[in-house]
Parts: sequence; C-alpha cells; structure tokens
Amino acid sequence: MTVPDWLAAARRICVLTGAGISTDSGIPDYRGPNGVWTRDPDAEKLVTLSYYVADPEIRRRAWLMRRDTAPDARPNAGHAALVDLERQGRLRALLTQNVDGLHTDAGSTAVLELHGSVREVECLACAARTPMAEALARVDAGEADPACTDCGGILKSATISFGQALDADVIDAAAQAAADCDVLLAVGTSLGVHPAAGLVEVAAASGARVVIVNAEPTPYDGLADLVVREPIGTALPRLLAAAD
Repeated sequence: MTVPDWLAAARRICVLTGAGISTDSGIPDYRGPNGVWTRDPDAEKLVTLSYYVADPEIRRRAWLMRRDTAPDARPNAGHAALVDLERQGRLRALLTQNVDGLHTDAGSTAVLELHGSVREVECLACAARTPMAEALARVDAGEADPACTDCGGILKSATISFGQALDADVIDAAAQAAADCDVLLAVGTSLGVHPAAGLVEVAAASGARVVIVNAEPTPYDGLADLVVREPIGTALPRLLAAAD
C-alpha cells in the first residue's frame, strides 16, 4: 500500500470509527454481510426505544444480548494503531459510533462516544446511572428485566437507541473536530447513520482530505481521496505506521 504524501504530512487527523474496527475483537457488526441485523432484522427492535419501552419481552431479550455479546472482548491491532497515532501527537479527536469501550481499554484518551457506552446503565425515568456489571449480575441472579433500584423505572444501557436523542454537546464537539482537521479517517463504518456520517461532509467542506477504510462500499466513497478495502486489522496499522 502506497501512503500519499498528504497523509504522511497530516498533523491533525480526526478519526471516525464504526463497528468494523471491533469485529476482530469478536464483536459482530450490524449491517455487514454477516451483521447482527443482516442475519436477524428483528434484532433491531432490541435497540429501538419505542419497542424497548413498550414490550417487556424485548427488554428481556436485550438484557440477554448485553450479557452474551463478547463479554471477554479485548482491543485489537486497529485500536492499538489509533493509540499510537495519539501518542505521536497527530490525533485531533477519536469519534466513535461504537459503544463497546474498547478504544478506552486500548489506551486512547481523546475519545468522543457519539452513541453512548454499554459500560453503564441508565434509568429512563430518573436518569440514575450505575455500572452495567451490576445490572448483569442481577440478570444472572434471575431478574430477567431488572428495574431501577432508586425509583423502579425501566433500565437501559447508556447507549443511544433508535428514536432517542443524541447528546447535543457530544455531537457539537465532534462537528468542531471534523471541521478542524486536515484528514478525516473513517474506519469500519458503513456511513449510513446520521449525524455521524455527515461528519465526513463537514470535514471535506472545511478542506480536509478523506480516507475511508471499510470492507463494503459506503455512500461517501465518491467524496474520499483514498478508499481502502483491505482488512482493518492489517490495513489501519500499516497506513498509520507508514505515515509516521
């Protein structure tokens, strides 16, 4: 792979990651050929707020999904490459659509979690937050749909479900980072979910180069200065090491 001079010279790289960067850690993606929603479209209801609130059975299935989704997942080479980029002082911000916390586990600090985190649980009634581990322990102890211990309200992972508002401060900070970079690197994201996908346009409109590393085509490939279809676990470290 030949790394363009402009990527090697970049000093303010904004990275946007999606589920594809975590598949090597054993966490399945959503919209890929073997994605969770591709294989079982009904599974999307588990992360749709209206279904979740209305149907106790959906909540019971969601708790089992949280318990069983790669509980031993660890960061992989793709996550490590982004830690190296930050240590070089060339990372403007790491914007992630992922909720798995693996960027933080790997050692990245400049992380904005656009869609929240699965590491915590939030009450939909009183907004109290507690560790996910505590809620999953209650599930293992026999509570199929654990309720808030403070007010009895419905508990949900502290992630952004379909139909739920994003954190405006987080999205504003992400847009500022995208507008203030010389390269936007989109990794492992289908770029099909907004407003996260729109950050590519924000960066390009501000004069940044765009690099897309993804197994499948995205709606923004035509806007990109470089598109890489190789596996992320090998392509991303090689791209960033060559640009060091």
